[in-house]
Amino acid sequence: MSVDSELVSGASLEAWQRLLRAHCVIARELDVELQSVHGMTLSDYDTLVQLRDCESETLKMSELSRRTMLTRSGMTRLVQGLERDGLVERRSCDSDARVSYAALTPHGHEVLQAARETHHAGIRRTFADHFTEEEAAQLAALLGQVPGALEGDVPCGGGA
Repeated sequence: MSVDSELVSGASLEAWQRLLRAHCVIARELDVELQSVHGMTLSDYDTLVQLRDCESETLKMSELSRRTMLTRSGMTRLVQGLERDGLVERRSCDSDARVSYAALTPHGHEVLQAARETHHAGIRRTFADHFTEEEAAQLAALLGQVPGALEGDVPCGGGA
């Protein structure tokens, strides 16, 4: 296997570094806000969004782990906390004892809706308010050129 040894430099390196820095700054601020207002992390929020957005509001734990980019053990710990708070319930699979599911509860739906308002206000304050509509459209188009960025089930975090 051949690896291209040319180092990234110039505007490409600067854009990459700014993308990473912006992501870290925004994610940290949104996480702190969700924790202080709703007692949940950005990962908790993303997990609830992933459940809300699937057809039955239920996902296999392995699929939930893949969508949120958490390890299976990390997802198990996260779901245990959400389960303790009554936001999610775990269900076993009747046909395969190795499979378990996470399901959004009605209480989880209510908490998610309240957190969503806070989260969207944070997105506006830390990101959207800094761009015109045209700039945001241009940025979306540019980032859409990254392979996989337009796929609907790509794990991301901080969903809507």
